[in-house]
Amino acid sequence: MSDMQPQLPFADGEPAWKVALFFPQQGGWTEADYFELNSGPLVEYDNGCIEVLDLPTKEHQRIVQYLLFLLTNYVRERHLGEVFVAPLPIRLWPRKYREPDLVYLADGRSETDGYSDGADLVMEVLSPGAENRHRDQVTKRDDYAQAGVAEYWIVDPEEKRITVLSLDGDHYSEHGVFAAGQTATSKLLAGLTVPVI
Repeated sequence: MSDMQPQLPFADGEPAWKVALFFPQQGGWTEADYFELNSGPLVEYDNGCIEVLDLPTKEHQRIVQYLLFLLTNYVRERHLGEVFVAPLPIRLWPRKYREPDLVYLADGRSETDGYSDGADLVMEVLSPGAENRHRDQVTKRDDYAQAGVAEYWIVDPEEKRITVLSLDGDHYSEHGVFAAGQTATSKLLAGLTVPVI
């Protein structure tokens, strides 16, 4: 009997590269492939590619729950539509889906294959890290404006700030930047207020 250990076809700590062979290459993903990823990591679909998102922290989820409570109560009391929380794909245009932290859909919004075509208001809570912050503050800002989302809230826990953007033609203008101790307001949903804490 040999003292030699058998040579494994992989090294400890190495990513399970072969798992990737079960999926299409970047650029070759179809919408059907994307929707088959109904469990596992949070992902968004962009023109044949998927973006794997960081898992949210408890602090992130506390903020989302707080906003969900306020927005849902506002919408329900006025019978204005529905509010959803991620993960829920929102179709911005063919081959482009985002999964906002919170989304408000007014009654009568169209759907494609059971998923909303755009949204009326979206909220994103910034996650730590330069890449995450850039995605929400720049990339998604452009995406949501291009898709005609009327209002976009960027909630920044690090800076204790909420930026409310209102669609102005094909781009956003600032309705307001609200700091700690102030109350954020919506231009789209008159009377919706959120204390910044």
